[in-house]
Amino acid sequence: MTAENQDVLLEVEEEEEEEEDGEVVLEELAQTIVPSYGTAPDQQKLHTSEWAEFDQKPDSLFFNDGQRRIDFVLVYEDESKNENRKKSVNKKQMRKRQAYESNLISNGLQLEATRSVLDEKLNFVKVHAPWEVLCTYAEVMHIKLPLQPNDLKTRDSAFNWFSRLFRVDENIIKPEQEFFTAPFEKARLSDFYIQDKDIFFNPATRSRIVHFILSRVEYAVRDNVKKFGINKLLDSGIYKAAFPLHDSRFNRQLDVPNCPSERYLLYKEWAHPLSFYKLQPLDLVSQEVCDPNIGGNIIMCPQCDQECTYWNLTITCESSKKLCIFDSFGTLVFAVFMGIWVTLFLEFWKRRQAELEYEWDTVEFLEQEEHIRPEYEARCTHVVTNEITQQEEHVPYTAFGKCVRMTFGISAVLFWILLIVASVIGIIVYRLSVFLVFSAKLPRHINGTEAIQKYLTPQAATSVTASIISFIIIMILNIIYEKVAIMITDFELPRTQTDYENSLTMKMFLFQFVNYYSSCFYIAFFKGKFVGFPGDPVYWLGKYRNEECDPGGCLLELTTQLTIIMGGKAIWNNIQEVLLPWVKNLIGRCCSAARSEKTIPRWEQDYHLQPVGKLGLFYEYLEMVIQFGFVTLFVASFPLAPLLALVNNLLEIRVDAWKITTQFRRMVPQKAQDIGAWQPIMQGIAILAVVTNAMIIAFTSDMIPRLVYYWSFSVPPYGDHSSYTMKGYINNTLSVFNILDFKNESKPVPLPGLGNQTTCRYRDFRYPPGHQHQYEHNIYYWHVIAAKLSFIIVMEHVIYCVKFIVSYVIPDVSQKTKSKIKREKYLTQTLLHENHLKVMKKNMGKIADRIWKGADGTFRPKFD
Repeated sequence: MTAENQDVLLEVEEEEEEEEDGEVVLEELAQTIVPSYGTAPDQQKLHTSEWAEFDQKPDSLFFNDGQRRIDFVLVYEDESKNENRKKSVNKKQMRKRQAYESNLISNGLQLEATRSVLDEKLNFVKVHAPWEVLCTYAEVMHIKLPLQPNDLKTRDSAFNWFSRLFRVDENIIKPEQEFFTAPFEKARLSDFYIQDKDIFFNPATRSRIVHFILSRVEYAVRDNVKKFGINKLLDSGIYKAAFPLHDSRFNRQLDVPNCPSERYLLYKEWAHPLSFYKLQPLDLVSQEVCDPNIGGNIIMCPQCDQECTYWNLTITCESSKKLCIFDSFGTLVFAVFMGIWVTLFLEFWKRRQAELEYEWDTVEFLEQEEHIRPEYEARCTHVVTNEITQQEEHVPYTAFGKCVRMTFGISAVLFWILLIVASVIGIIVYRLSVFLVFSAKLPRHINGTEAIQKYLTPQAATSVTASIISFIIIMILNIIYEKVAIMITDFELPRTQTDYENSLTMKMFLFQFVNYYSSCFYIAFFKGKFVGFPGDPVYWLGKYRNEECDPGGCLLELTTQLTIIMGGKAIWNNIQEVLLPWVKNLIGRCCSAARSEKTIPRWEQDYHLQPVGKLGLFYEYLEMVIQFGFVTLFVASFPLAPLLALVNNLLEIRVDAWKITTQFRRMVPQKAQDIGAWQPIMQGIAILAVVTNAMIIAFTSDMIPRLVYYWSFSVPPYGDHSSYTMKGYINNTLSVFNILDFKNESKPVPLPGLGNQTTCRYRDFRYPPGHQHQYEHNIYYWHVIAAKLSFIIVMEHVIYCVKFIVSYVIPDVSQKTKSKIKREKYLTQTLLHENHLKVMKKNMGKIADRIWKGADGTFRPKFD
């Protein structure tokens, strides 16, 4: 058979198939009309939508009659004007679309079609749900609607005036009235709070109901298989888009009746960068996790083996609401601001330090001015030659002995740091084991309706208890490591007090850095990152299944950890620094009450006060630097940390003043040019903070996946929406797992309420079961990874460039201080050196005169 004959045969076969498809479509069309209320069972006539021309009202949300509200919009391309496809295909698609729209009308919806103004090929079908339809499906969907207004009396908080500064202006966005609600029932219509039928169902509820209908209406029946739903029609190209309308333009408020312009208000008061400091108007933001028709229908996979069971996504509703406070665009702006603020702080600190150096006369503080420590001098038994002076001097150890001491000191520091890491691993093992206990003991109902289950989830209970235990261990280890650091530094035997304090500073900071921040680094960058998937989980130590994050991420848990550690640390430090000295002095005064009649001299009164300690202000610096680390390293997860630190420091200043002047003996003054090793430590923290905050936003928060979904996966070719939207994001971030794929050792106990559920969901971006690459990472995962890495690189480079420019522009010493220093040097040279020369010249002149007079008289030789 020739190629030409093959082509002719193929064309004939295609024509026969198209004719058969046309006959099948006619048969499907005859069966496609499904009976519903208001329609006759034997109805065969196709219903068609009303046609109306554009009424020149661009901001209208209603049909041309101005009465019926547009609840949804369907967009399709006119098949008769599509020349890219064959006529038979166009006819088939047109018949399916007509059958679908006819069934929508049969289900009570009202349609109005309008041609596009810009593209003559496009047509828009506006969908309206009448009151009767809304009531019917509200009962079917068990939607909760208002019964009566909330009549409970509430008292205004004493801090209401302060919080009002950070809230959205109620004159701009009026707070929604609170109601008691109940599932809607048509039979009890009179019991519900209905003042106006037009606003009883808000736009969000109306669009939910219409989408519920659109997703379930049939358009064809073939081989006794029903084909239905707007999603399949969108996938096949019969419709190009389906979406609800925004209520207004984002950049202009409308004066149209029954249109509240919430989109404009959200843009001005929530999305706008200048509103980053304001609380979010959560009442206007759709929460898919809390929606009983979205999150309520999602069954999550167990997060541990055997003891854990399936759970409902709505259980995390409360944590998701709290997460919205920190996981927002404002947090990104604030993190960038803090990255720049750190540089400003350090630069202005240098300027202030230069001023203090001048005022306290330490501008040219030389090493030779500092005395040798007595402990060092006492050990000076070896004699060596100083290469500078070429003279013999006594030292406590040889070069080999110094190397041995340094090696021992470094090894000891590493050992104790590893011990801290071991304690962190112990906390992780506790988290893994106690999660099993909480999962077994807490309520097992997958719907999560109990009040206790909304707040006391296994994850929340594990996080809080682990954070408290971690804080207790941190405080205990601090006491131990303080003594260990002093012992190691004493063994090293530094020469001067400055060397001693710098060495001790580095050790104590390393200990406390690992001690305080290691658990935070674990939650931020490791927890939930290497968990595998339900069919192949990752285990710790071959026994404990790795922890997973909440579906919203680990950011809220990191915030909880930081809150407990920062708050507990502040309380503990105040107890140590204030309460204990006060109690000791109080006991001392009570014991000496019998001798109170005697006059006690000042020195004896001071003797009964508390000693400052040989390290002086070391612990005050240590406390401030650790707090500086909390404020900068993790500010992206806890934006309130700077405010809490500010309040704490304002109180700390007064408390320290009270403590030094009333509870402690007077300090022995010591001379120092600067803050020593604390300066490079803070600069290192400032550099590291840029990396940690960029990585927290990228890997711990949910910001990057949301942006990727919004800009790439909510619209074609990956998404089904016609415009950028966050709708469907939660469903997109949860992968599907087949329950039958559980391994025997990890298979959960079945729940009675699970029903015929064959799949569960888990937080990851993997292909579903049945796919040729099932349970492997999908394209969304790689898009997110690329976006995260790009974000980190861009954010780091931008902030580092700004930091470099700021540090270059701001001089370390102010011009005023420079002038003072120069003036001081000038006066020193003028008054001391030049005057000294004048005096010497004057004195030399007198001596010369005396010599001359002596030569003329006294020293003249006598001749007989």
